[in-house]
Amino acid sequence: MLRDISRADPQIKAITQVVTHLAPDVLFLQGVDYDADLLGASALRDHFTGNGLHYPHIFALTPNTGLPTGLDMNGDGRTHKASDAQGFGRFRGASGMLILSRWPFGEAQDFTRLLWRDLPEAKLPYVDGKPFPSEAAQAAQRLSSTGHWILPVNHPNRTLTLMLFAAGPPVFDGPEDLNGLRNADEIRLWSHVLDGKLGSPPDVPFALMGGANLDPDRGEGRHKAIQQLLSDPRLQDPHATAGPTVDWREPTPGDLRVDYLLPSADLTVKAAGVFWPQPSDPLQSLLTFKDTPASRHHMVWADIDF
Repeated sequence: MLRDISRADPQIKAITQVVTHLAPDVLFLQGVDYDADLLGASALRDHFTGNGLHYPHIFALTPNTGLPTGLDMNGDGRTHKASDAQGFGRFRGASGMLILSRWPFGEAQDFTRLLWRDLPEAKLPYVDGKPFPSEAAQAAQRLSSTGHWILPVNHPNRTLTLMLFAAGPPVFDGPEDLNGLRNADEIRLWSHVLDGKLGSPPDVPFALMGGANLDPDRGEGRHKAIQQLLSDPRLQDPHATAGPTVDWREPTPGDLRVDYLLPSADLTVKAAGVFWPQPSDPLQSLLTFKDTPASRHHMVWADIDF
C-alpha cells in the first residue's frame, strides 16, 4: 500500500479526487493496511495534504485482520490460511481502519480484543450440539473482524465521540452460519455499549460510523441486527432514503446499503447523503470499478451542527 501511495496509482488518485470533492473535517476509512509506525496512513494523509486537505491528526490501532491464531477457525480442516486469522487477512494488519481529523483525539476505548463468547448474549455457531468449528477455536475467537473503537474528537466548541467499526461479511460460510452470526453480533455490540452492558457508554453527542456489511432488507445476513440498530431511539438515520452505499456485481449481491453514519438523536443534521454521482457527472468515472476505481463503496457523509 505504501508503495502504491508513493507512486500515486490510479486508485489513490481516484480516492483523493473523491475526498477532495467532499472535503470532510473528519474522515473514517476502512480497508487501509496497518503498520506499526503508521507509515502508510501518514503517506495517505500527506497525499491528501498535497491536494489541499489538512488532517494533522491520525488514529489507527492494530486490527484483527490477518492476526494468526494457529487454529482451524472455519472448520475446513486446515490452519494458517487467511480465513484462520482472527479476521480474514493474508497478512497481519491487512485492510484495517484509519481515521483522519482536523481536530485532536481523546482517549479511545478499544473492543478489538473482546472475545466473541464474552459479548453479552453472544450467539455462537453450533453443529450437532457442539461448538463450531471447535471449543478451542471459540475460546480464542475475537468478536471483531477488524475492530471496534470509541474515539472522542475534541472540537474547539465541544467533544464529539465516534463509535467506529468494520464488520465482516455474513457470507463465505456453511449451514452453521458462522459468519452470519458473527456479523450480527459485531453490529449488536453497539446496542450493548449504549445500554451500559459493555464498556463505558459515550457521552452525547456521538455518531456511529462504519461498514456493517449488512443491508436492512436485501442480500444475505441476519437483517434484524441492523434493523434494530437503525430503529434505536438514541440514534437517527439521515440516510434512510439515500439508497445503496456499495456497487457490487449484478444481479447478486447487487447494490446494497451496507455502510452507515448514524448521529446521536440530539445532533442537528444539516445535510446528508451518499456520494453516488450521476452518469453525466465527470466524477462518476472515479467510482466505476472496471475503469479507475476509488472503491466499490461510496462515501457516506453528513454535515452536523453542534
